[in-house]
Amino acid sequence: MKQHFIMFAAYNAWANQRIYEAVSGLTKAEFTRDAGAFFKSMRGTLNHLLVTDRIWLKRFTGEGDAPAALDTILYIDFAKLRVARVAEDKRLLDWVGSLGEKAFAGRFTYMTVTDMRTVSQRLAPALAHLFNHQTHHRGQAHTILTVLGKEAPSLDLIYFQRTEEGRAYA
Repeated sequence: MKQHFIMFAAYNAWANQRIYEAVSGLTKAEFTRDAGAFFKSMRGTLNHLLVTDRIWLKRFTGEGDAPAALDTILYIDFAKLRVARVAEDKRLLDWVGSLGEKAFAGRFTYMTVTDMRTVSQRLAPALAHLFNHQTHHRGQAHTILTVLGKEAPSLDLIYFQRTEEGRAYA
């Protein structure tokens, strides 16, 4: 199971890098334009993903910042957001890599952000949620790029597995 989640952490970083590369060509107006996505703009969507990763990593590790709201804008500036995204992806990959196989079956307890209740669950399903959540909102970022008339990158997991980097996990 550990190898499976290491693959998802590596894929997550790879897919984020591809989205951020595509977004780097947007103007400030395009980056902040309300495109009708759940978190409205590309800025809102990418900040949400960073926010939720920080919340989950705080729950998992007990370390780091955990914003109090899912729509928090941590970084207005794209360049600073990109640096933070790269650091968070590395943090996630390093943490998953540090776990022993038995850890994935272990339980942890946390407080939810949206309705302030205590939840206890196994690590593996929660980690699967984190990666699935990333994929969901990256899909929205992909759509925002399309709405803006920009080329959106292929983000399929199988495409990652066929890259030199991804073959190590396939």
